[in-house]
Amino acid sequence: MQFVDSHCHLDDAQFNADRAAVIQRAREAGLKYVLSIGTGDGPPDLAVAIRQAEEHDFVYATVGVHPNDALKLKDRTFEDLEGLLKHPKVKAIGEIGLDYHWGVPKEVQMPVFIQQLEIAAAARMPVVIHTRDAWADTLAVLRAHWASKGTPGIMHCFTGDPAQARECLDMGFYLAFGGVTTYPKAAEVREAARLVPPDRLLLETDSPYLAPVPHRGKRNEPAFVLHTARALAQALEQDLEKLAAATTANFERLFALTSYTGCSIG
Repeated sequence: MQFVDSHCHLDDAQFNADRAAVIQRAREAGLKYVLSIGTGDGPPDLAVAIRQAEEHDFVYATVGVHPNDALKLKDRTFEDLEGLLKHPKVKAIGEIGLDYHWGVPKEVQMPVFIQQLEIAAAARMPVVIHTRDAWADTLAVLRAHWASKGTPGIMHCFTGDPAQARECLDMGFYLAFGGVTTYPKAAEVREAARLVPPDRLLLETDSPYLAPVPHRGKRNEPAFVLHTARALAQALEQDLEKLAAATTANFERLFALTSYTGCSIG
């Protein structure tokens, strides 16, 4: 069986001591692809994930300004982001969205989110959406600025309810399920997962955060996506091998993966 971690933060400082071993364990666990999220510590450096993707053939990257970094925006941030989209290992803009948990003003986050959606639409690039304590506004922005574009995207670390799942699906999104899916109190998340067509499901870790059971409370890593896959397969009453095949095929289709011949960001 081959799996995909469609969302992780390989650049995170928690991996500084053993990043190479973490990546090797991902390979040994059967991960065919890993998508490293390129928000890093925010502007000005948005290329952190690209540098890692260049070193490993099965690692791909995104670039984007996380909502919690909206205050770090520089004059050249969006121009730099558009330039990075040309790199062959960049597959999406993200993670972008709205996050009202940490106190970054809504009026600062909103235009950063909208402008990145516009950049993605112009480039015909998928987006990876982050939302925390902001479901109503996130869905409203996506309805107004994305749903009509005809370009797919990922609702990262889906923890919404069935109604929110239906709306995301109606707008063409793939739903990615992570470690929260394994938590005993996440029954509503598992209920939402049952609504997702097999061709719109993805797996993720969001590592080093949100480790699944039995590693909950510890550092997460891409290899742990197998625990989420097992929990999701059980919730869906589906064979694990079929789930692995479907979610891997979904990732390949979404990002139109082709062979990578090498390209440096300089």
